[in-house]
Amino acid sequence: MRQPLSRLRATFSLMFCLVLAGCASTTGPSNALGYYWQSLRGHMQIMHAAEPIDEWVARKDISPALRERLQLAQRARAFAVAELGLPDNASYRRYADLKRPAAVWNVVAAPPYSLTLHTWCFPVTGCIGYRGYFTEAAAQAEAAELSAQGLEVEVYGVPAYSTLGYMNWAGGDPLLSTFIAWPEGDFVRLLFHELAHQVVYAKNDTLFNESFATAVERIGVARWLATQSTPAAREAYATSEARRSAFRMLTRATRTRLAAIYEQKELQAIEDHALSAMKKEAMQAFRDDYAALRARWLDAPGGTPPRATTAQVAGYDRWVAQANNASFAAQAAYDELVPAFEALFEREGRNWPRFYDAVRQLTQQPLPERHDTLRALLPDPQHLKETAGA
Repeated sequence: MRQPLSRLRATFSLMFCLVLAGCASTTGPSNALGYYWQSLRGHMQIMHAAEPIDEWVARKDISPALRERLQLAQRARAFAVAELGLPDNASYRRYADLKRPAAVWNVVAAPPYSLTLHTWCFPVTGCIGYRGYFTEAAAQAEAAELSAQGLEVEVYGVPAYSTLGYMNWAGGDPLLSTFIAWPEGDFVRLLFHELAHQVVYAKNDTLFNESFATAVERIGVARWLATQSTPAAREAYATSEARRSAFRMLTRATRTRLAAIYEQKELQAIEDHALSAMKKEAMQAFRDDYAALRARWLDAPGGTPPRATTAQVAGYDRWVAQANNASFAAQAAYDELVPAFEALFEREGRNWPRFYDAVRQLTQQPLPERHDTLRALLPDPQHLKETAGA
C-alpha cells in the first residue's frame, strides 16, 4: 500500500536530518546517537507544525497583528526573489507557532586563551563552530561537559536555522513564531540572511558563511527599507542599527585586544599568571566601556537617535554579563568579513547574480587563500570606525 505523501515526506526528512546533523567527531557513539535523535525529533516537530501562510491568513482565530506580519512576509519573500536574486522556492512560505522563545539553542566554546572556536564535524555542513539543540536543557548539559574540559562556553537561543535548501521538496524552512513579531527591519533582514545560506555555502567555513549571509541581509534590508517600508519603520531600524554598530565597534576593539594578548602566549613570551591578569583587565575595560555606551543610550536627549529603554538594551546587557572567548569568537563569524563581502558587491557593480557568482568562485579556493582574498578587500580600519560611528 502506498504511504500518504505526508508520511513519505516525514520518512525522507528523518533520513535527511541524520545526514545533516551527523555525528560530532568529538563525541562517543552513545552521545552521537542521542544527538541524532534530538535533532530528528526537533526538526520534525517544526516541520509538522508548519502550515501554508495563505491558510494562516484565512483563519479567523489569529490576531490582526499576526495576519499583517504574515502578509508582510509574503511581500518580503517576493522582494527577495525579484530584487535580491534569492531563491524562489518553498522556504518561508509556511508558518509554525513553536510556543517557545527559540528554534534551537546553540552551544559555542573556545579555549581560555584563544578566540578559535571549538568545532564539531558533520557529513553535509562540514566542521562548524557551534552545535544546536532543540531544548535549552540539552544545550546546557553539553555546555557543562565542555566547561569541565576547561573550555569557555556560551549557550544562546537562535530564532531560526537553515537546512540549506535541502528540505525545499518537503515544504522548506518555515517562518517561525520565534521572530515573527520582531520589528519590520529586523524581521526582514533575518529572512534575507537565512535565504542567503541557500545560495552559497562553503563547507568547513563558518566565518565565510555567516559573514556572507550577514552582508546579504544588510544590503537587502537597506534596499527594502528604502523602497518598500514606512518612515516609521525606517526610523526604528536606523535607531536599532546605530546601537548595533556602536556595539560591534566596541566588541571588535575588544577582540583585537584579546587576540594580541593571546598571541603572546603562542609566542611563549609571557607566563600564565601575567596573561590571566592582562585578559582580566581587557574584559573589565570592555564592561566599563559598555557601561558608558549604555548610559549614553539611556540618557540620550530627545531627537535622533531617541533615548533607549531598559527593555531595548536588555539583550546587550545579557551578552556583556556572560561575555567570554566563546562569545567574542562566535560574534566574529557574523561580522568579521562582512565589509569584505560588501566591497565585493560594489566591485561587481551591485549586480546580484555577478556577486553570487564571485562568492561561489571563492568557495573553490582553499580556506586560507579564500580568507586572504576577502581580507584584501577590507576597508582600512579608519573607514570601519567612521562607518560604525555613523
